[in-house]
Amino acid sequence: MAENKKPIMEEVATTADGKDVTRGYLDPLSIQPVNDSVLTLRGGGDFKIYSEILRDDQVATSFNQRRLAVVGKNWQVEAGGTSRKDKAAADYLREQLQNIGWDNVTDKMLYGVFYGFGVAEAMYVRDGQHIALADVKVRNRRRFGYDGLNRLRMRTPAQPMGELLPARKFWNFSCGADNDDDAYGLGLGHWLYWPAFFKRNGLKYWLLFLEKFGQPTAVGKYNANNTDPAQKQKLLQALQAIATDSGITVPEGMIIELLEAKRSGTGDYATFYDKMDAAISKVVLGQTASTQGTPGRLGNDELQSDVRLDIIKADADLVCESFNRSIVRWLVDWNFPGAMPPRVYRKVEPDEDTAKRAERDSKVFGMGYKPSLQYVQENYGDGWEEKPQTPPPAKTSATPQFAAADMPAPQQMLEQTRTTLAPATNAWINQVRELANSASDMEDLRDKLLTAYPDMSLEQYADALANATVAANLAGRDDVKPGAN
Repeated sequence: MAENKKPIMEEVATTADGKDVTRGYLDPLSIQPVNDSVLTLRGGGDFKIYSEILRDDQVATSFNQRRLAVVGKNWQVEAGGTSRKDKAAADYLREQLQNIGWDNVTDKMLYGVFYGFGVAEAMYVRDGQHIALADVKVRNRRRFGYDGLNRLRMRTPAQPMGELLPARKFWNFSCGADNDDDAYGLGLGHWLYWPAFFKRNGLKYWLLFLEKFGQPTAVGKYNANNTDPAQKQKLLQALQAIATDSGITVPEGMIIELLEAKRSGTGDYATFYDKMDAAISKVVLGQTASTQGTPGRLGNDELQSDVRLDIIKADADLVCESFNRSIVRWLVDWNFPGAMPPRVYRKVEPDEDTAKRAERDSKVFGMGYKPSLQYVQENYGDGWEEKPQTPPPAKTSATPQFAAADMPAPQQMLEQTRTTLAPATNAWINQVRELANSASDMEDLRDKLLTAYPDMSLEQYADALANATVAANLAGRDDVKPGAN
């Protein structure tokens, strides 16, 4: 095989020209059948069979919990760039999502995870100079399908094989398939069909079991020589009346006996029922604790109401990213040409504990780093402002100043030292007083003192001691009398 010197831009392994040996030729002008074996064999390719699964109590509970876990997370809009136009596009998108009820749209589109794909139609309206979103309507996926070129088509009475839809009008996504050749995806319904089916049929036989062993079977006997059909019908009616009436009458010569069931036990129907419920929970939620757990058995009752974080994030990203790649880009192209498209997403990760963050920031501050006002507001909320800096006290002259000439030298040294040390010690006292007033307890004061200690300057204190040393030296020389040696 010859080496290509230039990259090949065209698609090679396409499914549109009959190269797909797994399905053969796919008509690019007609809706193609789904590639889901369960849907094909059990439902004839109609997604209605999966809708019936949602009637199961365990399926409904588990899937509602999964959807609400996503919708319950706050959504945010992030600008695609730093320019004024980029920020204006983000503000406009945020306003549009608030107007259409983004949580409600997300909840309905999440059913695409169950069926394998979802379809929604953008309803546009002119808003001054802008193209705005009047609504986003999630459509019934049974009305749509994909053709041989993986293009979305809609079934209509006039075109049952599907009419091609206009560009930049419909938002759709697929999920769950292990390759991009299957445009329909593979939803949770594929995996939930059999557990729900077995559970439903097992429940039917369980009810028959309870009826049989909860009440004895009535047996009617008639004379072998009695061949009158009317008499036999009366006996049968009497047997049927036993289940509802407290008293019955039978013709003379007929006998009714109660046949007790000899088998004991439950038949393990309850165990089978629970196992199917557990299988459903594992498929939808990845665990069973949130729907079947007993409080206290996991050591943390709160865990039983949680959905796995990776599942929530995957579902949120599926809806938001497909929306960003379609409707968001179309709105930006029309309203803010040249701007970087913003991104809508849901904040899935839990917020960091504020106390732990403050403890970490205190350690970093002790290392000599100062947080910016923006960082403080983003992590601790608004309402903060920078603390005004206390101006450093003026340095004293290096030349010692003595008191009155008639004051003894030691006293002059003491007064001079007090005068020069006062500004430094007063500044420290004021800092400690402010920390004490803002501290909640003694441990908090201790932590604040340890944090402030590196910034308490010793420069002025050292200057004062140096002055005192010089004064002592001069005073000592003054006291030395001539001829003392």
